Amino acid sequence: MNKDIVPIFAGGGTRLPAHLGVLKALELLDIKFEDLVGVSGGSIIASFYAAGLPLHDIKRIALKTNYNQFREFSLVKLIRHGGLSSGDAFERWVDNHLQGRTFAQLEKNLHIVATDVTNGKPVIFDAELTPDMKVSQAVRYSMSIPLFFSFKSFGKRIMVDGSILSEDALHRDWDHNGTPVLCFRLRGEHEYDNLNVNGLFPIFNYVTLLIRTFMTTISREYINEHFWHNTIVINIGEYSAVDFKMTKEEKYQLYKIGYQTAMEVIPIKINMATHNIAH
Repeated sequence: MNKDIVPIFAGGGTRLPAHLGVLKALELLDIKFEDLVGVSGGSIIASFYAAGLPLHDIKRIALKTNYNQFREFSLVKLIRHGGLSSGDAFERWVDNHLQGRTFAQLEKNLHIVATDVTNGKPVIFDAELTPDMKVSQAVRYSMSIPLFFSFKSFGKRIMVDGSILSEDALHRDWDHNGTPVLCFRLRGEHEYDNLNVNGLFPIFNYVTLLIRTFMTTISREYINEHFWHNTIVINIGEYSAVDFKMTKEEKYQLYKIGYQTAMEVIPIKINMATHNIAH
């Protein structure tokens, strides 16, 4: 059985520990890959892994990091730059763990996907197209959650979160060898805990509600039947994509959900892919 794939870690925001659980399952199932794709929160985990960081180190980083340090809520930033936070602190954090690596310096072939908001098309960063770019910069582009992180320019393009792309933007021949992709998508439920929209600056909570609803709606999109055999949906319940106050225990639960789902479903999908190729 050919078990070579190109895994796509798609979306998630702050729910990135779920993708870490998927990576653990891939290792235990002895699924080989030299190329991997990261989108939004998935780009963080994918970049650390592509840089050669051991899985237990990435898990430690993901569980111990206080995501709240990346919140710099500012009305001025929202009005002038289109987001409550600049994203600079987040980019520095990624760059620190990657030790300033560029795409050409990675151990695996990493492809990071963001969206050009001017035309809705994907923008791809990798060793072929952007070898000398710092990986942390591309991760920052892909993680540009609308209204939360400020828009960032890349030439004439304006980068936002890769999660808002249509599926066909991700299901492509990433390694130019026809290796099948396996896309791991996080699907969330609507969160029902109410935010207080009163107080001195209700705009912050209004915007947070809008972001949460938008990101959850994106994750609830139906999957095109054309891509179903290459997609694994990880139902992560009511965990929010923009929960920057997530506890260590909540992160570990997300890790377990990703791991358990991947362990159960990957063998089924691999067998389906093999059967389709044979026929």
